[in-house]
Amino acid sequence: MSEYYRDDDLDHFKDIAKHRPDLFEKFMQWYASTLQEGALSKREKALIGLAVAHALQCPYCIDSYSQTCLETGSNPDQMIEAIHLASAIRAGSTLIHGLQAYRTVDKLTM
Repeated sequence: MSEYYRDDDLDHFKDIAKHRPDLFEKFMQWYASTLQEGALSKREKALIGLAVAHALQCPYCIDSYSQTCLETGSNPDQMIEAIHLASAIRAGSTLIHGLQAYRTVDKLTM
């Protein structure tokens, strides 16, 4: 099987606009606006993006936000803390769903 994720895919992201450029343009405008300085700094938003990228396990986003974090002044210690937080939240959400299993077992064994 060939590589599913290819290093050059991110360079071709705009190709997704081939059939509906209007929707892609709207997405890009919205996406760009979410990264602008506001109540959160660009650095803070980059750290959030890095954490979410890891929780979603998107290799393209991980690469992109790792670079953005460095460009906006984050250091590797801050980046790894954000990644650990995302990991802990993902693990916690997995565990809490165990209650669903408990309820199902209770229903089936009563």
